[in-house]
Amino acid sequence: MRILHTMLRVGNLDRSIDFYTQVLGMQLLRRSENPEYKYSLAFLGYGGGNPDQAEIELTYNWGTEQYEMGTAYGHIALGVPDAYAACEKIKASGGNVTREAGPVKGGTTVIAFVTDPDGYKIELIQRSEDSAGQGLR
Repeated sequence: MRILHTMLRVGNLDRSIDFYTQVLGMQLLRRSENPEYKYSLAFLGYGGGNPDQAEIELTYNWGTEQYEMGTAYGHIALGVPDAYAACEKIKASGGNVTREAGPVKGGTTVIAFVTDPDGYKIELIQRSEDSAGQGLR
């Protein structure tokens, strides 16, 4: 078994696609419309459709512009080679850094947090093994 994707409901699909592609460096892998049931889907990720890479599924239910953030949702985590540089790039791209890069409280792992246009939190975790990965370089 493996994780295939995480689904997020969004209030504006194009705005969210722009954030995940332009600010976080993901690729739009596929997009579909379902007029009968009035929803649109977009799948994004770093692996270019590589089956070993998990994806983000953005779901837009037509006419719903906003969702309440539940208290159970935490965040999505992305591994980055340099959290400080990633934050600078995100800010330069118009993204919202809500916790600047720095060591986690009580530890040495460098983390940062950004928020997407719908308010979902995304944690950046600095990991040297991700230096050969894709996105946020």
